Amino acid sequence: MIFRTRFAPSPTGPLHLGHAYSALLGHDMAREAGGEFLLRIEDIDQTRARPEWEDLIYEDLAWLGITWDSPVMRQSGRMTHYAAALDALWVRGLLYPCTCTRRDIAAALGAPQEGGSPAFGPDGPVYPGTCRPISPPEGPLPPRPVDRHLRLDMAGALAALDPGDLTLTETGPDHAGRITPSRDSYLLQIGDVVLARRDFGTSYHLSVVIDDAAQGISHVVRGADLFDATPIHVLLQRLLGLPTPVYHHHPLIRDEGGKRLAKRDDARALRKFREDGLRPGDIRAMVGLPNAA
Repeated sequence: MIFRTRFAPSPTGPLHLGHAYSALLGHDMAREAGGEFLLRIEDIDQTRARPEWEDLIYEDLAWLGITWDSPVMRQSGRMTHYAAALDALWVRGLLYPCTCTRRDIAAALGAPQEGGSPAFGPDGPVYPGTCRPISPPEGPLPPRPVDRHLRLDMAGALAALDPGDLTLTETGPDHAGRITPSRDSYLLQIGDVVLARRDFGTSYHLSVVIDDAAQGISHVVRGADLFDATPIHVLLQRLLGLPTPVYHHHPLIRDEGGKRLAKRDDARALRKFREDGLRPGDIRAMVGLPNAA
């Protein structure tokens, strides 16, 4: 099997040192293995994506010495693939419409009868099931008005799978080994995640799974902040009959105060380092990577 990984930025702001580390690490790993490094533009959020940010991504990567091996995949052109996956899950009774806002969820979780502190998962507070139907909705997947999400019925999804099917392989420094998340962790720490947002028609969780399979990704190299979301992705891969890559979650690049970098942290944008006269080798040194051979 060929080693194939990818870098998948969103064109919603400038790339920073954290992006540089992830892209360089994945590129180095692929080249050292004699494999392929692909590029995907995750632009499903068309309210924030901008052509100028996408152009800057290409400029920054080229400046770093990163090349990719096939045409760039852009998620905004793949909505029919995500819709087909949603249809397949709906037919199996694993999705339901949800009209809850974040404020609704916070109010439900803060109600006195709930008791205790709400659990937080990869997407924030674990959904309390307010809109979950007693039985799966019948009929074809209806057109969604703009005020509805589509959520995965996590209990129903788990019932459709053998727990052992959810095992994944992690090679990152903090969690290396074979990992099998428990049923309780899915129900209590993840819950009924959104698979189609009201404003996108899909979600990160769904699109990343579909696209990794479409690009034949064998190894996913990404930040440790996405480690807790990986069980969701493995679950969706099993439900949709897709392969599960090997995962490598690397440490995050943080500022002097220990805070993870964000796109709004323009002081650490690669564009600014380029304008200040730094060279790619300087960036490698700043993120703790050796110079390319």
